[in-house]
Formats: sequence, structure tokens, C-alpha cells
Amino acid sequence: MLGNHSWDEWIRQYQTSHQNPVNRAFHTIGIPMIVVSLLTVPLVVWRAGKWWLPATLFAAGWALQFAGHAFERKPPEFLKDWRFLLVGARWWVAKLARKV
Repeated sequence: MLGNHSWDEWIRQYQTSHQNPVNRAFHTIGIPMIVVSLLTVPLVVWRAGKWWLPATLFAAGWALQFAGHAFERKPPEFLKDWRFLLVGARWWVAKLARKV
């Protein structure tokens, strides 16, 4: 799935499109919102009327992603390669671990 690139190489490429501090801040907040929204979908299937929580998190997370790229003045990397959708989450984990 990663092709001929290591996770570190993917993250370095990802970082080249995420230099603006506003974009980085929006991604730092938006990425976990998207991940949590996806993880909560199976939980809310069992509770009628609770679908709004993951839907709101998902929409707000993506809004932050695209708003950040407006500040960056670069398109999201995933438009060139879908694998960057996964790299974004990995970048966030590396950021928490203070590796980026």
C-alpha cells in the first residue's frame, strides 16, 4: 500500500504541503475529528437519532481541512494520491509524539 516509500518519506511529502501555521493548526484539530467521527459510526447505528454527532464531527473536520488549505494556497495531497488520506492520520500521530 505504501509503494516504495517509508512512512517517514510519506510524512515528509505531506509536510511540504502543510507549512502554513494556520493550516497545520486546522489539521491538528480536524484530523482527529474525522477519525473519531468514523470510529463512532458503528456505535450510533444502535442509537436512533444520534447520527448527528459523527456527521457533525466529520463535516467540521473536513471544513477545517479545506479552510487550512485555503491559507496554505495548495490543494490537499490526497487529490493527487488517495493514500495521503491515511498519511494525514499518521502525521497527526507523529505530531503528538513530537516527531514532526
